[in-house]
Amino acid sequence: MSKNEERIRELAYQIWESEGRPQGQAARHWEMACVLVDAETEEPVKAPPRARRISKPKTMSLIDAAPENAQEIAPEKPASAKKTGSTRAT
Repeated sequence: MSKNEERIRELAYQIWESEGRPQGQAARHWEMACVLVDAETEEPVKAPPRARRISKPKTMSLIDAAPENAQEIAPEKPASAKKTGSTRAT
């Protein structure tokens, strides 16, 4: 008797007992045990690898996009009227 057949016999007996030992169900129990043994002996199917999520590229500001050797240019301030001391009338 092969190992598979022995395992089928054990499972069929367990199924028979678990159902309360009914008469006339041997063929059905044997078939159920065969299905279970086939499932046990099949190699597990590996799930396909999950696709890696690709993130969106980060947006660049104008400062990030400027060449490294470029000098920073400060915005010019408008010329303001100079105060010439206070003229106090005495």
